[in-house]
Amino acid sequence: MKATTGNPFTPFSLNLCGRLLSFERPAVMGIINATPDSFYFGSRVAGVETIAQRALTMAGEGADIIDVGGCSTRPGAGEVSVEEETARVVEAVSAIRAVLPAMPLSVDTYRASVAREAIAAGADIVNDISGGDLDTGMIEAVAEMRVPYILMHMRGTPATMQQLTDYADRSVTQSVITSLAEKVNRCVDAGLSDIIIDPGFGFAKTLEQNYQLMRHLPLLKEALPLPLLVGVSRKSMITRPLGISADEALAPTASLNTIALTLGASILRVHDVKAAAQAVTLTQLLYNS
Repeated sequence: MKATTGNPFTPFSLNLCGRLLSFERPAVMGIINATPDSFYFGSRVAGVETIAQRALTMAGEGADIIDVGGCSTRPGAGEVSVEEETARVVEAVSAIRAVLPAMPLSVDTYRASVAREAIAAGADIVNDISGGDLDTGMIEAVAEMRVPYILMHMRGTPATMQQLTDYADRSVTQSVITSLAEKVNRCVDAGLSDIIIDPGFGFAKTLEQNYQLMRHLPLLKEALPLPLLVGVSRKSMITRPLGISADEALAPTASLNTIALTLGASILRVHDVKAAAQAVTLTQLLYNS
């Protein structure tokens, strides 16, 4: 009988302001959107008490990291002022830090000034959908703050990205690898040491390109041996082919997250922490039993 192949997950560690955090199994990152217009209604929260309670629920369900956003980046999203985004993010980070002092927190922003304020308020990680493209000062700011950086692939802005899906030779995977490699080099040159890569599912990719990229995750890991974040939770790459709404996408999201784990995902960024944590547990049993 042929045995199951080796575990595709590679352990990694992050330096969170002097606190070394080691991950011996894939991590689950729970999404908290302090916005009124995120694409999935269930992820929207407002008010200190509601945000704190949502964070406590996620922690109880198995979240390893909580990701806080104050500006929607769904396709076609309009801009939010720097002042408004900063206020939302700082309130959310402060509320979570008050009830979960040790929980790793990331801030989902492409603005260096917002990242600085969030880190000052207690966040540990910067999660930048643009990989430094939308704010040329971001990479230098992260290097100066000495915090981990999530580097995502995207083209254009949330308002224009879905018109920018023409990749050379029809190879979205190679284009993503090339783009991320160039930015990783820039990060290293700036002095960053903790870098997480995110191929950017749903950002400047067609439905078919998203699935090509998912299938090729092992190629991405081979080319860029860094922790790999996968964020597909309730996105249109799931809902469109199934003809369902985001509200109905829990089960298929769990299925696709499980596939991502078998292909080497290091972090799952999700709206539904419990289902993702269960997928991690069962997938690790598959490889470690």
